[in-house]
Amino acid sequence: MQIRLGDIMRELRHRDGRTQEDLAQALGVTSQAVSRWEKGICYPDMELIPSMANYFGVSIDELFGYSSEREARVNEVVSRINEMNFLNNGVDINIDECLSLAREAMIEFPENEKIMLALASVLYNAGYVRYGEYHLIDEEGYNVYDTERHRTYTEWKEAIALFEKLLKIFPEGELRHRAVRQLTQLYLNTGEHERAAALVDSLPDLYGSRDFIRINACDGKDHAQAYSTTLLKTIRASSELMIGCILTYESNLTPREKADGIESAIGLFEHVCPDGNYGIHHGYIARMYTLLSLYLWLDGRHDEAFDALDQSFVHFRKCRMRCAASSTYTSPLVKLVKMELPPSDSDDGHVPHTDASSLAEDWPWWSVQEYSLVKDEIQSDPRWDAWVKRLSE
Repeated sequence: MQIRLGDIMRELRHRDGRTQEDLAQALGVTSQAVSRWEKGICYPDMELIPSMANYFGVSIDELFGYSSEREARVNEVVSRINEMNFLNNGVDINIDECLSLAREAMIEFPENEKIMLALASVLYNAGYVRYGEYHLIDEEGYNVYDTERHRTYTEWKEAIALFEKLLKIFPEGELRHRAVRQLTQLYLNTGEHERAAALVDSLPDLYGSRDFIRINACDGKDHAQAYSTTLLKTIRASSELMIGCILTYESNLTPREKADGIESAIGLFEHVCPDGNYGIHHGYIARMYTLLSLYLWLDGRHDEAFDALDQSFVHFRKCRMRCAASSTYTSPLVKLVKMELPPSDSDDGHVPHTDASSLAEDWPWWSVQEYSLVKDEIQSDPRWDAWVKRLSE
């Protein structure tokens, strides 16, 4: 690569309105030496480079014109780390390799915020895939996190420290929001409820979110599209809230009440997309049907439980078809919504999974206390093996 040090020195001097004499005096050299450097006749001694970078208020990489190459390299490494990390979806596929890559990147690019965030996200994921998330039932019958166990996870301790450091650096934007989301969850997992609450209180409310504000930032067709996009996202979020309520209530709801609640969560999509085209959300609906099968079984409705499993496969297949083709929503209220897949490094849970075998491997997807009560019974039913075989076809 051609070194442009002389050209960059001259550009920075002109930017700051400084003369060759000014630079020479600051560095303790002659103005003739500065002139030769700028003409490319020779280069300054290496020990002068940090002082020169400090004088202009730039990094050494920027002084040599490497900033764009460095940024490209950082983005390349971060993308690879995030793609590898995404594969560890509840199962340890390559978490050791992923952590090694992230730590090596931190050595190559010390204190780089993007690399630091990628490492923190891998550590966040490592706690889940190596040890799991554990829950208890409190004295009132509600679901609570097993914080004592979670506090022993060294990966989560390190991730929390990194996220806290990043929040002191990051301005408002997507990277900061990602750090906030994951740090809030880790605070909850480890019993730091006051810290989690303080972090949440620093954020805007629902109507101050990007999607709701965007509605007020456009007009005409764009206005209609913004409404439709936010509507569909809100339906997805509402269904997730309903599932969260069901799981948190634990013994305060009967299996029938939980099954009814899950069916209602699924039904939200039917109101907005009555033609049955749910786009990439078919994958999430498939997961809800697997959870529904558990509570239907507990309620003694075994035939309906396997009907739910069959529906999970149907929706999973539709999700795979939508993800593999250029598809659009077709219901009137959402026909303007762009059916775009989230990036593979998304951490908001909306990236669809298109490997049908994971339906059986991860059943019922959510971590629930009743799993151990149902697993052996439902999987000993001959219809289970038939369903698993169908998934691999």
